[in-house]
Amino acid sequence: MPAISNYVVSYLGNEFIQPPPFELPTIYKDSSSTTPLIFVLSPGSDPMNALNKFGELKKKSIEPVSLG
Repeated sequence: MPAISNYVVSYLGNEFIQPPPFELPTIYKDSSSTTPLIFVLSPGSDPMNALNKFGELKKKSIEPVSLG
């Protein structure tokens, strides 16, 4: 894995290795009633606290659905 990462960084740049920052207000702007937010998570990541706080700030209810 490190060798592949080094190869990608060398030829394409670091932006292809580093995940973008998690900015919920920016992501929320792209959502709508027909385009919901879907989180595909990796082990150890849990955006639920940030999502609940953002929902309280926007006075919106959160309807989480677990697919697993």
